[in-house]
Amino acid sequence: MIDTNIKTLGELQASGYQPKNIKEELRSNLIHKLRNKEPLFKEIIGFDNTVIPDIERAILSQHNIILLGLRGQAKTKIARLLVQLLDEYMPVVKGSELNDDPMQPLSRFALDLIAEKGADTPIEWIHRSERYSEKLATPDVSIADLIGDVDPIKAANLRLSYNDERVIHFGLIPRSHRCLFVINELPDLQARIQVALFNILQEGDIQIRGFKLRLPLDIQFVFTANPEDYTNRGSIVTPLKDRIESQILTHYPATIEISRQITAQEARLKAPQKENITFNDLALNLIEQVAFEARDSEFVDANSGVSARLTISAMENLASAAERRMLINGDEQTYVRVGDFSGIVPAITGKVELVYEGEQEGAFIIAQNLIGKAIRTQFTNYFPDPESIKKKKERSPYQRIIDWFGNGNDLNLMNDLSNDAYAKQLYQVPGLVNAVEKYHPDLDRPSKLFMMEFLLHGLAAYSLLSKSLVQSGFQFKDLFNSMFKF
Repeated sequence: MIDTNIKTLGELQASGYQPKNIKEELRSNLIHKLRNKEPLFKEIIGFDNTVIPDIERAILSQHNIILLGLRGQAKTKIARLLVQLLDEYMPVVKGSELNDDPMQPLSRFALDLIAEKGADTPIEWIHRSERYSEKLATPDVSIADLIGDVDPIKAANLRLSYNDERVIHFGLIPRSHRCLFVINELPDLQARIQVALFNILQEGDIQIRGFKLRLPLDIQFVFTANPEDYTNRGSIVTPLKDRIESQILTHYPATIEISRQITAQEARLKAPQKENITFNDLALNLIEQVAFEARDSEFVDANSGVSARLTISAMENLASAAERRMLINGDEQTYVRVGDFSGIVPAITGKVELVYEGEQEGAFIIAQNLIGKAIRTQFTNYFPDPESIKKKKERSPYQRIIDWFGNGNDLNLMNDLSNDAYAKQLYQVPGLVNAVEKYHPDLDRPSKLFMMEFLLHGLAAYSLLSKSLVQSGFQFKDLFNSMFKF
């Protein structure tokens, strides 16, 4: 156990402190976690049998890492959480800009200070949370940003010749000595800048304006990137890719259940929303199903991906849609309705990249269609499949409902109806509540009403009813009457 009250190099030497590089540090702390069966990343869901074991193997191998995957696959979050594997505190020479280890000084400043003060050299302690640097790769990132440049102001103030290495202003990478350094969206970094990383990764050499410095930098590099076949903004140059020892592929959640856990963890619902708005399982499943439908849609660019942020934003919007209705009607509490899913359209349109055909359809129409497909997919998990019933030529359990609409009746479900008015509208459809009670007899009243509305939307998704958008709501009619009405 390191005593952070130690203030000088002499005291540190007497304590028995032994330097170790960052990769050894990560490895030893990971070994401790694995032996004690402690989870590596509690906050990362769905990667237990895929991505996380690959990361553990990379750390045990003391590799630099590139996380390769589509957007919204927790790449940056994983990189930031690696800080948890560092020692809690690290000693450095006080005032050093390169986080110099007092026992293995690197910079000219630290070498000169130790030569002058010896055992009295002051040291300070850096918490692991400060040992993380991150840079988003953009085309305007320069060599000076990452590695360094000559600082004429420093040269003038210190009256130094340009031949003196003390005129150098070090960039982000040297300043991340003994730290985690993350470059996000690596393909966006210009090729000539990527080339500058070659020797840093392999040999520890850097060159700044004619200064060729041998700095054995001790850095754990983590890069993130989208697949190269997606981005047209650039690519990872092959020699750099060759120097990154472990390439780890990330992925989207494999199941609705895993996706729900991620959304529940990340969605930022306010306390009043959690207390006053009731969500049922089907509503939560529908949110995730929308993302699954988008990832399979022919109108959505599969190479761009559909971020997990879609379902997170959708969850927040769904809660807000119900809350807005509750406030308008002066209610103290409410429950989510299928109609509230109209409120998640902005979360969808902002998170999907459409192909040409999708652009022609329009983002709003695509979003509505994705919600409709999600309802259709989930429908057979709760009610008999209408297509299967038709093929078997069995009497439909939905016939009474369909006949009511066939007799010229229609139903308007406005988004802002009060709870009582909403229930009254649904209960006027003969057979609707009976069908729900037949297949789901134990539902509470809010869930029953949700299921009644869901049944109507599902029948429309299977082309047994007509559903159309009206101002601030939906209108349900008989399919054939609506088709032949002029």
